[in-house]
Amino acid sequence: MKAGKDKVIAFHYTLTVEGEKVESSHDGGEPLWILLGHGQLIPGLEKALEDHGAGDTLQVEIPAAEGYGERQEGQIQRVPKKYFQQGNRLKPGMTTVLSLKQGGQRVVTVHKVGMSTIDVDLNHPMAGKTLNFDVAIQEVRDGTEEEIQHGHAHPPGAEAH
Repeated sequence: MKAGKDKVIAFHYTLTVEGEKVESSHDGGEPLWILLGHGQLIPGLEKALEDHGAGDTLQVEIPAAEGYGERQEGQIQRVPKKYFQQGNRLKPGMTTVLSLKQGGQRVVTVHKVGMSTIDVDLNHPMAGKTLNFDVAIQEVRDGTEEEIQHGHAHPPGAEAH
C-alpha cells in the first residue's frame, strides 16, 4: 500500500539542519504516526512521503518555504511573564512555548527578558532553514473512519478519546 491522503503512516526519522542532528526517533523512540492530508506535517515532508510504502527509506531536503516558512523581520513581541511557565528561568536564545489567547500554542525564541515582560521572536525556530530528513517508513494503512473524523492517527495502544 502506498501513502497518500487519509492513509496512516508510521515512520522513523532523523532531522538535521546545517549538518547538526536536531531530533531523531531512531534513538530508541517510537515511530511517528501521522494521518496524511490533515496538516500534521510540514508540507514538504508530507509531499515527500506520498506514494511510498512500508520498508521504503528516503532522504528529503526541504527548503524553508515548504518547511516552517521564511524568517520574517519585525516579529518581536513583548509578552507579560505570567503567560510563560517558568518565566523567571528563561534566558535570551532559549525556545519556549507560548499559550495563545485564541487557544493553542506557539513555539517562540526568547529575545530579551525584563522584570515583568519577555520579548519573544514569533518566527518558528526553524523558519528560514533548509531541513534534511532521513526517513524509514514502517507501516502504511488506510485511516479508520474515526481517525479521519478526528484528523489524526491513533497509534496502536493509544487510548480512545
